[in-house]
Amino acid sequence: MATSRRQFLTLLGAAGAAVAGCAPGGPATGSASGGNRPFNAAFYQAINDLDPHGASAVDEASLLANRQIYDTLVARDGDRLVPRLATSWKQPDDTTWEFTLREDVVFHDGTKLTSADVKASLERLAASDGPQKPLWSAVDAVEAPDAGTIRITTKDPLGTMLVNLTLAFIVPAARIGKADLSRSPIGSGPFAVESFTPSSQLLLKPVPGYWGGAAKLPGLRLPYIPEASTRITSLQNGEVDVTWIIPPDELKRLGGVNGVKIDSKPGVNYFLAWFNCGRKPFSDPRVRRALHHALDIKSIVSSLYGDAAAVMDAPIPSAVFGHAPQQPYDYDPDLAKRELAEAGHGSGIRTSMMWFKDTGPLATELAQSIISAWAKVGVVVEPQQIEKAAWLKRLTALDWDIELQVNTVTTGDADYTLGRLYTSEANRMGYRNKELDGILAKARSTSGQDERKSLYAQACEIIWRDAVGVFPAALSSTYGLRSSVAGFVPAANSQPEFRTVSTAG
Repeated sequence: MATSRRQFLTLLGAAGAAVAGCAPGGPATGSASGGNRPFNAAFYQAINDLDPHGASAVDEASLLANRQIYDTLVARDGDRLVPRLATSWKQPDDTTWEFTLREDVVFHDGTKLTSADVKASLERLAASDGPQKPLWSAVDAVEAPDAGTIRITTKDPLGTMLVNLTLAFIVPAARIGKADLSRSPIGSGPFAVESFTPSSQLLLKPVPGYWGGAAKLPGLRLPYIPEASTRITSLQNGEVDVTWIIPPDELKRLGGVNGVKIDSKPGVNYFLAWFNCGRKPFSDPRVRRALHHALDIKSIVSSLYGDAAAVMDAPIPSAVFGHAPQQPYDYDPDLAKRELAEAGHGSGIRTSMMWFKDTGPLATELAQSIISAWAKVGVVVEPQQIEKAAWLKRLTALDWDIELQVNTVTTGDADYTLGRLYTSEANRMGYRNKELDGILAKARSTSGQDERKSLYAQACEIIWRDAVGVFPAALSSTYGLRSSVAGFVPAANSQPEFRTVSTAG
């Protein structure tokens, strides 16, 4: 449901009153009261769940929240993987990893973080049926030989161990299994939860004793404002301090606006339109390739997004490790018609495409452009814009013909997308290819980064050649900020961290 500017102002006021009335206590004291309003960071997707290992654990909005509340053993700093809760690590052999933990970390409830908490969190991830399950399938055992050491043993070598750990948020062992983990969690991150209303807003307060140094903000509010025009107007008026992702038409509005600045970098968010390869007629790769040839992707992306997106030349964005450019499909509607006829569909195809409204900027317009182009070659597509919950249910049940979404390579590593989604075991789009399975398994178990890159180049070629989906555009990671904001670092994965952010005046 759209949020009007009046509703947003009401939301801000109500939340401010709630913060002012909250009594401080414990090591996580601190609030947004005292005349300093919280910093408002408005994302376009709703935060529904704060369980870092649950069903929503890899949703962009959930990850955004988790980055503030929890900590991980390892973190990404640009192209580098750096220590976080772990001060160092080593590999005694190809299937064993040992991590030395920081000694000065406490959870928001004041309890000390030890290897027992890390062990419990990693075991929960490895045993879960959530979206991270494929990342941890190789784990054989997690041990805590002493309070400051964690040892992970894998069945086979796991070259993605460190990058996977950037998603492994640590929670107190005593809280695992508690019903309130998804609503009022306890972490060890720079911000603690003050209040949370799912699909509305999350209000956080700084933790004074955070091991990495206390956050500079008096508070952090993450309101859900789905309408881009409302977010941009609120940014211009100073009611929002930073917002992203920004559609191209709204980006033009911000050009030259007094008090607003733009920060951008190549992103790891991208649109994909998968074909259900396990369902006719898309089980035939000739049909899938024909639909590629029916699309003038360059014109569609340029018309809708301008400089805010780049035409993709692989099934993952160019900013991702393992990206390998492929030869684009030529735009040739006549060839598309011939290929459809050769596949037995000379009289056309009737099918459907599903997506949810907030999947990404101008998603509906992109869907309409694709559907219109396919109609010109005799492929009639019924548009199905549905609620996210219904979309997710149908997606996992493979109850669809074509589906459009924005995906995020959260770790910046090809394994997160290719190795997690394109295996026969994952069966995310009815596509099975044993050769690809072998390549992806080898890439995951290989520690040499040059060899991994070569293997992912092979994987990119197979997925592109088999036309498993259409990959129209990689979105630039563009943020609009008030000029008073300092210390903000744009994140390619739409999950910025706010500990170092401050405001002037």
